[in-house]
Amino acid sequence: MNNVFSYLFIILSFQLFAEERYTPKEYLDKYKNDAIEEMNISGVPASITLAQGMLESGYGNSPLAKKANNHFGIKCHNDWTGQTFKVDDDKKDECFRKYRSVKDSFRDHSKFLKGKKRYALLFDLKMTDYKGWSKGLSKAGYATNKRYAKLLIDLIERYDLNKYVTDDQTVTKTHNKVKGKDSPIENKGSDAFKLKNSVPKIELSDNWVKYVIVKTGYTFYKISKETGVSVKRLYKYNECDKSVILYLGDRVYLQPKRKKSKTKTYVVRERDDLYRISQKFGVKLKSIYKRNNLNSSSKLVPGDIIFLRGRKR
Repeated sequence: MNNVFSYLFIILSFQLFAEERYTPKEYLDKYKNDAIEEMNISGVPASITLAQGMLESGYGNSPLAKKANNHFGIKCHNDWTGQTFKVDDDKKDECFRKYRSVKDSFRDHSKFLKGKKRYALLFDLKMTDYKGWSKGLSKAGYATNKRYAKLLIDLIERYDLNKYVTDDQTVTKTHNKVKGKDSPIENKGSDAFKLKNSVPKIELSDNWVKYVIVKTGYTFYKISKETGVSVKRLYKYNECDKSVILYLGDRVYLQPKRKKSKTKTYVVRERDDLYRISQKFGVKLKSIYKRNNLNSSSKLVPGDIIFLRGRKR
């Protein structure tokens, strides 16, 4: 019998030590892009999302994170209709939200903050004001720990999480632009994510489509908030999704693009792609494909002629 118990002890010990545990660096490598995507959609700073996720989940190693994909300690509350997970917290067997994936947890965290009136004042703060956000979360009662704000601030400063508010290393799946003139929006101080004007200036393309030009501080969420066009519609009108990061000088259309342009042809330049041309002239990608006998995998060469009205023969 002693041999049997010894054998079981060895097996259990092996399983315990073999269990995957994330380090802070591994956590950031794995989830920073999700935090950045959420920031572009919701306006919750990536630094805050990451700091809260790291703190609440023990870098993704807590039972709640492992078994329920809940990285933010969000409890069920009366409005939750999804799956649940019970674990001892302030009280025994408290009800927490359970998610199908960690990404769903990140999404719900943003919706949770935006959906509660007590957090509304946070969205008037600058995105780079991580101290204001941390103190505001604590004051609004996100956690019972009186040191909650300090713990978040320490994490953000220790791991330099504020750099993820404008992460130049994140590559958009659609633009494929390079650093330089077309670099992502850069963090140029405390005003980095505050629109320079309360309402973006609305321009009109040659083929009569309304758009705004991306300047410092513009995100899809900010443009949506200031123009009244939903984020979902902005993605649809600009033929993109939440993986796209805005670049200075980009056009963001507030209406559907047209089937043709006033300009008949365009000569392809270095670094051009069909999406870039589509955005430049306000012409739908499908229309450009059809007019030029091309498809989404077609490669462009500088000097190629792209028809924006009429049709290539």
